[in-house]
Amino acid sequence: MSWYKAADVGFAARRQLADLGQGARLFLRLLATFGPAFRRFGLIRDQIHFLGNYSLAIIAVSGLFVGFVFGLQGYYTLQRYGSSEALGLLVTLSLVRELGPVVTALLFAGRAGTSLTAEIGLMKAGEQISVMEMMAVDPVQRVLAPRFWAGIITMPLLAAVFSAMGIIGGWVVGVLMIGVDAGSFWSQIQGGVDVWQDVGNGVVKSIVFGFAVTFIALLQGFEAQPTPEGVASATTRTVVMASLTVLGLDFILTAMMFTI
Repeated sequence: MSWYKAADVGFAARRQLADLGQGARLFLRLLATFGPAFRRFGLIRDQIHFLGNYSLAIIAVSGLFVGFVFGLQGYYTLQRYGSSEALGLLVTLSLVRELGPVVTALLFAGRAGTSLTAEIGLMKAGEQISVMEMMAVDPVQRVLAPRFWAGIITMPLLAAVFSAMGIIGGWVVGVLMIGVDAGSFWSQIQGGVDVWQDVGNGVVKSIVFGFAVTFIALLQGFEAQPTPEGVASATTRTVVMASLTVLGLDFILTAMMFTI
């Protein structure tokens, strides 16, 4: 009985290593398509519109409400220490450093990532991927690469929209509703936010998250079983794996940025 259990563990470990190797090979193939993909920028442009424009509403509304909440919570916290004029700085740093890239990546995984996985999975179930291979068309270069690079380009733009809407939300609550001085609100932001250290770190995070979320979505769709159940399972795995990866990478990147 113990021999069978050891064999099951060995088979599971070998299967996981094989999946990891296939994922690494696909990632390297996607990186190698940088030049050819941008020579046909029309395909990337269409995917930027599909991924970015259709995700814009949920990103903007979510950022606005996050700004509302931070405006309220930040004001009542800072008021204890007589620093309510620093509300703008608190809201802005929280958004551009941390919440903007992270929440945008999580929303992107739920909206655009699942769409990518379902689209690629349905193409595989409909044998469109097999037809491309029979016609000597590389599906990685023709189908996956434009979506991969479009996701990487789109993520920082959406994170910027999220942060901007969050700052507006904090201004609405802090200045218009509570009565914080508008000059103090904006001057604290202007004097306390560093473009390279604060905004730059957020941009780096959003680019890394774009790599991770888009690749996971494409990998799950490309490796999905060509059945309705397989596509549904791959879509669920995309959300779970992408969310956990984003949170783990956020910790690693934050630790590196504050120690270097």
